Amino acid sequence: MSTEKEVLSIANIEVDVYRKDIKNMHLSVNPPSGRVRLSAPKRTDLEVIRLFAISKLGWIKKHIKNFKAQPRETKRIFKSGESHFFEGNRYILEVKEGAPKNYVNIDGKKINLYVRSNVSIEKRELILREWYRTQLKQILPELVEKWEKVIGVETNEWAVKLMRTKWGACNIEEKRIWINLELAKKPRICLEYIILHELVHLLERNHNERFIQLMNTFMPKWRFHRDELNRLPVAHTDWGY
Repeated sequence: MSTEKEVLSIANIEVDVYRKDIKNMHLSVNPPSGRVRLSAPKRTDLEVIRLFAISKLGWIKKHIKNFKAQPRETKRIFKSGESHFFEGNRYILEVKEGAPKNYVNIDGKKINLYVRSNVSIEKRELILREWYRTQLKQILPELVEKWEKVIGVETNEWAVKLMRTKWGACNIEEKRIWINLELAKKPRICLEYIILHELVHLLERNHNERFIQLMNTFMPKWRFHRDELNRLPVAHTDWGY
């Protein structure tokens, strides 16, 4: 599905407008930074889109305020004693320098980061990030298959990606889903909620009443898990995801 992006400014709030092959307008405020996204039918007049966004301004401001109030992790410098998370659990980072190769493992309540001598902070971050990617890729096949069977759909492909505005994404035509790398740090049920959310889009493209009914059917407590995910501290970054 082709899209065209424009940016509107409404009361000093930027709204990303995507024109799509859809029938109705859909508005969302995305964690963690509260970026506003509005999808509209391709031929909708820009002034109609603007008026729609203005009519939702109170709702938009409320959600932006909630996301800005969400706790943020302190900036990590990847030294021993820092707290890091995996599957919702807190671990203490132990950096072990002078190792013959760079790698990561978990030992009890510690994440051990083995690095060669004089490895930079940026390199330590990359090593740990790729470890998270590996762990998530090991977890996902079983969970994706589980929810495919529950829903009665099948993906052609899934992938892990560090995304700036979404926890997940779905290309309906290609039957492909993306999962945000940061979900490796969150409780597994939150990861499952995102997998379900994206798979349900293979049955219903839009976030409409049918979509909500399907979510209610497959995961009755999905709102609780969504709210839990959005309450958890998010990564310290300048851009959000």
